[in-house]
Amino acid sequence: MSDRRERFREQTIAEVKEHALAQVAEAGATGVSVNAIAKRMGVTGPALYRYFASRDALLTALISDAYHDLADAVTEATTGAAGQRARAYAAAFRGWALAQPHRYLLLFGTPVPGYQAPEDTIAAANRAMTVLLTVFDDTGRKPGPELPGQLRDELATWGARAGHGDRSPAELHWALTAWSRLHGLVSLEVTEQFGPMGISAGALYEREVDELVAELPG
Repeated sequence: MSDRRERFREQTIAEVKEHALAQVAEAGATGVSVNAIAKRMGVTGPALYRYFASRDALLTALISDAYHDLADAVTEATTGAAGQRARAYAAAFRGWALAQPHRYLLLFGTPVPGYQAPEDTIAAANRAMTVLLTVFDDTGRKPGPELPGQLRDELATWGARAGHGDRSPAELHWALTAWSRLHGLVSLEVTEQFGPMGISAGALYEREVDELVAELPG
């Protein structure tokens, strides 16, 4: 393929993704339509299927991009943040979500009926968890009390499968719990659940981060 044709292909893919993200922002992931994008671009639907074989293929590309973008954001924030990686991670995670809530909900919102994420998106999602686990690299802390047998074994199995076999079950437990709690608060904030309650989402989040740091194993 010539350089010119490759540039055209890359530009077309980028434009399709841009239109698809606009659809996600307007109507959610279920609103993504290759045919509607083709009409907006002034081409036929079959023409775009040369770049994305189906709507699900386009969704997969958007999801993979978003996971990698989130991982890049938390990686950049935690690099060089010795002793403060947990706080830097939490701030970057929330900042990324608030800056582009439609992409956050694409990853963590209501599943798209009939869509099954392929294995490569799981690998992309795992990057952010890998970064969260780096908080232990500069704490000097040792693993905490032994976990119950079933939970310990399940965490060890998941860790090995996800490429975290060098981490203790206690570290994996903390990271998974931290991710769940941060994700829960951010999801509620992104969907504007705290406003009617008159509660500052930022203050609540900071308090949660304080507690998570205090609960680091050791």
